[in-house]
Amino acid sequence: MNLASFNSASDSAALDVLRPCVDITRWATEIIHARPFSSREELLSFAEQAAQPWTEEEIDGALAHHPRIGEKAAGSSTEADMSRKEQSGVAQSAEVQDKLRSGNQAYEKKFDRVFLIRAAGRSAEEILSQLEKRLRNSPDEEIAVVAGQLREIAILRLEGVIEA
Repeated sequence: MNLASFNSASDSAALDVLRPCVDITRWATEIIHARPFSSREELLSFAEQAAQPWTEEEIDGALAHHPRIGEKAAGSSTEADMSRKEQSGVAQSAEVQDKLRSGNQAYEKKFDRVFLIRAAGRSAEEILSQLEKRLRNSPDEEIAVVAGQLREIAILRLEGVIEA
């Protein structure tokens, strides 16, 4: 969608564009009500500002739509398609797959949420290294990291859906 179409879209249509980027209604609503944007850069800057801070409840709600790292998203939704593309470059050996699986389990046991990382542009080994490092975080440290990763994913997805 181009910026002019996004600016003139109904609130409902704009929400349909924003929700797959990150399913946080407050964030999407703030962006929708700030329209029109004079440039794509202005939209992206506003979207990043609107994402700070997100509450733990908003983060957990948004994570309900994210597959475990190393697993393919199920379904045919726009969000599932985005997730599959983001993780498509993460080629995994059986050994790395096993380590990701056990790391995911340890992470979920410790933090009671799925491990989230911006996978786009990262190797499976880099993701595994970050997972192992983040398992040493306290819950307060980790929620801040998760919020930052979720923001990165949301902005990358928004860049992908709003054409220059």
